[in-house]
Amino acid sequence: MATILVIDDEQSIRGLLKEVLEKAGHRVLEAGDGREGLAVYQRQPVDLVIMDLLMPDTDGLEATLQLTREYLDAKIIAITGAQGDRNFLDVAKLFGARRTFEKPFDLNKLLEAVNEELAS
Repeated sequence: MATILVIDDEQSIRGLLKEVLEKAGHRVLEAGDGREGLAVYQRQPVDLVIMDLLMPDTDGLEATLQLTREYLDAKIIAITGAQGDRNFLDVAKLFGARRTFEKPFDLNKLLEAVNEELAS
């Protein structure tokens, strides 16, 4: 069982991901923005982070960069609802995200990516 931190300002997305990931046997922690997510990670490093990119306060790009600088082994999957603008996802990869998904995403493909990242 892995511990996964879901950072997203949309409660509905966090709830959906928590439900799906817990059914897959994982423990899920949640945060509503990048600042809160960084604090959670610093208190308890996790196996994987699923991070929304567009959030108030500390956004996902800033939080991704901070995490990958402080924790070289941090595994991050970036998600965004900024449709049509791949730039956010490309920048997230440059900042250290291992994989990226546009919302709405295929839950099966996301789960597959989560399992692959946890296995690596």
